[in-house]
Amino acid sequence: MPKDSAIKSVLIIGSGPIIIGQACEFDYSGSQSARSLREEGIEVILINSNPATIMTDPAMADHVYLKPLTSKSIIEILKAHPNIDAVLPTMGGQTALNLCLEAEEKGIWKDFNVRLIGVDINAINVTEDRDKFKTLLSEIGIPYAPAKTANSFLKGKEIAQEFGFPLVIRPSFTLGGTGAAFVHRKEDFDELLTRGLEASPIHEVLIDKALLGWKEYELELLRDQNDNVVIICSIENMDPMGIHTGDSITVAPAMTLSDRTFQKMRDMAIHMMRSIGNFAGGCNVQFAVSPDEKEDIVAIEINPRVSRSSALASKATGYPIAKIATKLALGYTLDELQNQITKSTSALFEPTLDYVIVKIPRWNFDKFEGADRTLGLQMKSVGEVMGIGRSFQEALHKATQSLEIKRNGLGADGKGYKNYEQIIEKLTYASWDRVFVIYDAIQMGIPLSRIHEITKIDMWFLKQYEELYLLEKEISNYRIDTLPKELLLEAKQKGYGDRQIAHMLGCLESQVHRLREEMYVRRVYKLVDTCAAEFKAQTPYYYSTFEAEIETPSGERYTANESVVTDRKKVVVLGSGPNRIGQGIEFDYSCVHGVLAAKECGYETIMINCNPETVSTDFDTADKLYFEPVFWEHIYDIIQHEKPDGVIVQLGGQTALKLAEKLNRYGIKIFGTSYDALDLAEDRGRFSGLLKELNIPYPKFGVAENADQALQLADELEFPLLVRPSYVLGGQGMKIVINKQELEEHVIEILKHIPNNKLLLDYYLDGAIEAEADAICDGENVYIIGIMEHIEPCGIHSGDSNATLPPFNLGEFVMQQIKDHTKNIALALQTVGLINIQFAIKDDIVYIIEANPRASRTVPFIAKAYGEPYVNYATKVMLGEKKVSDFDFNPKLNGFAIKQPVFSFNKFPNVNKALGPEMKSTGESILFIEDLKDDQFYDLYSRRKMYLSK
Repeated sequence: MPKDSAIKSVLIIGSGPIIIGQACEFDYSGSQSARSLREEGIEVILINSNPATIMTDPAMADHVYLKPLTSKSIIEILKAHPNIDAVLPTMGGQTALNLCLEAEEKGIWKDFNVRLIGVDINAINVTEDRDKFKTLLSEIGIPYAPAKTANSFLKGKEIAQEFGFPLVIRPSFTLGGTGAAFVHRKEDFDELLTRGLEASPIHEVLIDKALLGWKEYELELLRDQNDNVVIICSIENMDPMGIHTGDSITVAPAMTLSDRTFQKMRDMAIHMMRSIGNFAGGCNVQFAVSPDEKEDIVAIEINPRVSRSSALASKATGYPIAKIATKLALGYTLDELQNQITKSTSALFEPTLDYVIVKIPRWNFDKFEGADRTLGLQMKSVGEVMGIGRSFQEALHKATQSLEIKRNGLGADGKGYKNYEQIIEKLTYASWDRVFVIYDAIQMGIPLSRIHEITKIDMWFLKQYEELYLLEKEISNYRIDTLPKELLLEAKQKGYGDRQIAHMLGCLESQVHRLREEMYVRRVYKLVDTCAAEFKAQTPYYYSTFEAEIETPSGERYTANESVVTDRKKVVVLGSGPNRIGQGIEFDYSCVHGVLAAKECGYETIMINCNPETVSTDFDTADKLYFEPVFWEHIYDIIQHEKPDGVIVQLGGQTALKLAEKLNRYGIKIFGTSYDALDLAEDRGRFSGLLKELNIPYPKFGVAENADQALQLADELEFPLLVRPSYVLGGQGMKIVINKQELEEHVIEILKHIPNNKLLLDYYLDGAIEAEADAICDGENVYIIGIMEHIEPCGIHSGDSNATLPPFNLGEFVMQQIKDHTKNIALALQTVGLINIQFAIKDDIVYIIEANPRASRTVPFIAKAYGEPYVNYATKVMLGEKKVSDFDFNPKLNGFAIKQPVFSFNKFPNVNKALGPEMKSTGESILFIEDLKDDQFYDLYSRRKMYLSK
């Protein structure tokens, strides 16, 4: 059945600011969906309040509305576009579904004659309302855990009495497990029930028997209007039931499921999807399976929309779920659509994986002092990474190397836990680093049966860990000059990094790399092709692995490498790795624009990144995608294979920037600002020396390497002091101290977490106004793209401040100083590309806080506010293709744009919500106001000091 020709204009609802539980996977699905609609010649109108994403880029839709996600905004848009035929609410997570339901209840869709596509209201109601969902499962004969709904405190108590403990409380209509909790003891029930009822917008919770220790699985499905259903991917949670899937380590395809049970689960999922309503689109179904021979299956939930897991499933299989789901919503059937990777087979097929993927979440507990760090039903992670390998072990190692938490992989880096009690506690109360602790437990000699008894993690996974440890033990018996090739190859095939092997052998990483070269143990690159090489793939989407050499009858030896190197001029763009506080989706936005700009300049673009949620890792963003850790060894091997003309490090945040020193040392060209200039800006001592030469004011400061030096400096500088380490992002470890005792405690604390770091002590300009500027420089000319003034006073991290563009009360004299300082610093650093400079203004003197010669968090915000593609321009400057003077800048903004931070404190009820120099926000939204008399501005300004802390 061809598409519905009556649909000519579609409204897509986005997911708003990034919060814990709803991250950039919806930016990815929304972007894919918009492109999919436009391919069909359909007008796309998009609403989303998030300025940091690719989804809200003017190029993505015909009309982009950066407005709050409210029914009032929906009415405004429908009035402005009476030609809108349909709304697609399945691409914006729970936020979009909830808004769609609200608009339905208010009769908005009916009033404007707009119909829903991709899902129907009945399906949303049935799946969100726990009671209705249970009734449906009962009617269609699908087993579920005993559960009852309570919409009052009294009813909840009655249910608890009936079921007994342990119990699970799940609020209705919430996201990322908000308000959900395990109740092991009667004493905790009252508090957790109250919290659950308050978290639900309809004051309702589901109370069910806890299936502790059961195994958890997810299936991703697609269905068309002819009732064809395909299972795109099976995903197994390594962590058993009891930990939110967003906080679980997940593996695809499922590893420990018997074929008989998988077929049963498949049939159940298809039956459930067909029973929740008559709609075409994507669906995610979760199941629990008993950990015994019976393998009883219980349905947990079904989401009739693309979900966090569908971004992962898309990247894992190469099957673009959001893109195809959008086409199905238009009326196409699966057999009419093409497989986007092979371009020669139908979309009515189930992908086959000839590799394994492992997803590990990325947490940011260090930002939430006092947070409960144990994992449970409420999601707490802020991002995730994915590793692809030929075995579970290789994929697991690659994922752990991608996390950027100063670990080189599992074990073999001297950073494991050695204390028995600590290990047992971390296994018992699932901790964020349990993935590493399992290895430490095996190393300590704790039997697998005991680890299984505590964690309920399937024995198959634990045996995989044990094999890794036994290999490490064996290799440790050798030296670099006696290690046999077979063992080196086995270690590499199981994902061990050169650094880890060097640790086992007691030598340098470079020596292991040299030995690999000599023994011809080299990385080969394989295609992610959806069909295990059954059909030829057109899309260059690669992962690396190691293979034994093949010998031909003529005696020639080789390894099969599927990545063919062209003779075109090439550029590598380093991605920003997992999302975290301080380095979010803004850098993915910059990377994607960098890739597109380099393509316009005639370069073959090569993207390296490991974040499955983002647009940069979409298989058709760059000319070539290497889904690999942004980890030196992997990058160096790709560069040696591809031999690019240069690498762009300015767009991937601190992740890419940290690799500049190594690239420079190995003689690899960095496009744009030189490594020396990047280092000069990061090294506070050198940078302040430069400011002194330029006669630019900066707060009095000193550099200390230990607590003694810091205390001596305090006598010269006076309190309050701002203490911060070098080379960090998001204000990590920054604090304002007001006496020597606080200073000593904080310095010792920083050096414990970041040893051998230089600490900067600044005299803190109390009560100063903070401002920042972003600019593009080509080494000779500087263009300031935007100057922002923070509403909050100096001392609150710029990422946590409300920032107004343009400034709202800086005089001409101050503005001129900001402009002069920005131009002088950009030129003195010989910046080629982007630069961000932060200022403190006191008594009409503008002081420099810091300068970052790279893409900053605010660049996408300024680009959206002014309607100009600044990253595109900056990339062309970095590549030397254009000068600043070649661009015709024409910013358009009526009134003011305000960047508003968004926090996820509700996930950490006992955390201090006070703001300070360390960043805590997880996302941002944009607010446009006509003038300063606007009530929203007045409200922000009146509360500006409310959360200030030291």
